[in-house]
Amino acid sequence: MNKNKLITAGLLVGTLVTASPGYADDHDHGYLSGFTKKVSQGFFNTTTGWIEIPKNIVNISSDSNIFLGMSWGLLRGVGHGVSRTVIGVAELVTSPIPTSDYITPPYVWDRFSEDTRYFGAHYPGFWTTYGPLDDGE
Repeated sequence: MNKNKLITAGLLVGTLVTASPGYADDHDHGYLSGFTKKVSQGFFNTTTGWIEIPKNIVNISSDSNIFLGMSWGLLRGVGHGVSRTVIGVAELVTSPIPTSDYITPPYVWDRFSEDTRYFGAHYPGFWTTYGPLDDGE
C-alpha cells in the first residue's frame, strides 16, 4: 500500500511540474476566431472611419502647430477616413477568407496618437510615437 501511494504521489508531482501554464489572454486562433475578428474590424472601421479626421487634426496640431493641424490634418484625416471606411468594407467582404491585417491599428481608437498604416507598410513621414492615452503596443 505504501508503494502505491508513493508512485501515485510521484506521478502527480511529475504531472504538475511538467504541465505548461495557461494564460488568460491566449485565444483560439482558429478559423472562427479570425472570421469574427475580421467581421468586427470591418463593421467598426466602416462605421467609424470618419473619426480619422479629428484624430489627424489633433495629432498633427500637437506635433506641429494648430494651423498645420487644421489644414494638413484635415486633408490627411479625410484621406485616412475614406481609406479606413473602404478597408472596412473590404474586411467585411473578405471575412470568410483568412488574411493578414489590412490596417494598423485595427480600430481607429486603438493607439490614438499613432498614425494609421496600411498593409504593414511604414512610410517616411508617418509617426509612431505614443501619446499619454496610448498603451504603446
